[in-house]
Amino acid sequence: MNAQPAITPATAAAPDYLAPVFAQYPLKVVSGEGVWLNTADGRRVLDLYGGHAVAALGYGHPGFTRALAAQAQRLNFQSNAVPLEVRTRAAQRLIRFAALDFNSVFFVNSGAEANENALKMAFTMTGRSEVVALEQSFHGRTAAAGALTWGAAGKWYGFPRAPFDVKFIARRDIEALGAITERTAAVLVEPVQGVGGAFDLGADYLAALRRRCHETGAVLIFDEVQCGMGRTGQPFAANLYGVQPDMITTAKALGNGFPCAALLMSPRVSQAVKLDALGTTFGGGPMACAVIEAVIEAIESEQLLARVRRVGEYIRQRCNVGPVVGYQGVGLLAGLIVKRPAKEIHQALLARNILTGTSGDPKVIRLLPPFILEEPHVELLRDALLDIGA
Repeated sequence: MNAQPAITPATAAAPDYLAPVFAQYPLKVVSGEGVWLNTADGRRVLDLYGGHAVAALGYGHPGFTRALAAQAQRLNFQSNAVPLEVRTRAAQRLIRFAALDFNSVFFVNSGAEANENALKMAFTMTGRSEVVALEQSFHGRTAAAGALTWGAAGKWYGFPRAPFDVKFIARRDIEALGAITERTAAVLVEPVQGVGGAFDLGADYLAALRRRCHETGAVLIFDEVQCGMGRTGQPFAANLYGVQPDMITTAKALGNGFPCAALLMSPRVSQAVKLDALGTTFGGGPMACAVIEAVIEAIESEQLLARVRRVGEYIRQRCNVGPVVGYQGVGLLAGLIVKRPAKEIHQALLARNILTGTSGDPKVIRLLPPFILEEPHVELLRDALLDIGA
């Protein structure tokens, strides 16, 4: 019997064995408290990025921590083959929180997965083969969601072809809505674009989009993965603009760091859902659902929507200083337009112990802080911007 050859460890991976696919900040975080991050070298960094809009309640929130620990002790997991009261409660709480014309929820694990399932429902309902998205959009990195992400095909998409016909149109261009036709199964849009630079599409444009989808029979999907769950100061941007989509996808702030996402469906969509039409192993797990309940409870009981509106407006008023020449966005999805490359300003702020984000727009600094942010924290940002100078 021949001896097996010795296994030689791979040398191409990074020394920590993590696939080297992420550019990382020079920041070794070891813990967090409230809106602050603590690093291995003793720095205390103001987090105005929230882990890509995830840490809605900040770090160490007592209600979130209690709910997760209690559910882990009670029942850490059961699949959707088993009915669970915590899952039902989470769905009911989310529907009530949304305060829109939705009557069912499908829980999944990530924003991209929520978008994939929303698109599947649109194709099922219409029998059509085309989807319209907006320029500068970002909807995820999976096959369908990535196909609708602006610029993905030339950068990282990787799949040999999109799974359906894709059409991109200019944002805020009402005339361009004529590209939505009777061939269009769905239109997928972020009411406030995140990666696109905290770019607010506005009430007039979204109302016109709703009308055009109604005229053509296309299904309107709001991707509120980043701008939803209170980040605009309302439950969803759909509430803010008074526009009812057929579906909303949401994630990120929904779990405050625990992986979870949801697809909210209107009666028009819900009636098209059949047994086994959708599926997931981990979506709607008991710990995820306990976290969703805890996040909504904190947002409501601590009146965080009002704080988001107040502090978001404070950022708009106070931070047009130093290299900042303009503002766009809503609530705590804010874009500071800068006269120098945003990456330079980002680095300069990080050197002053303030973590922000950049965006697909090279002149926009993106702010996605926890909802517990207060005015004195904004003053720290203002002082840093003044120190950086024009």
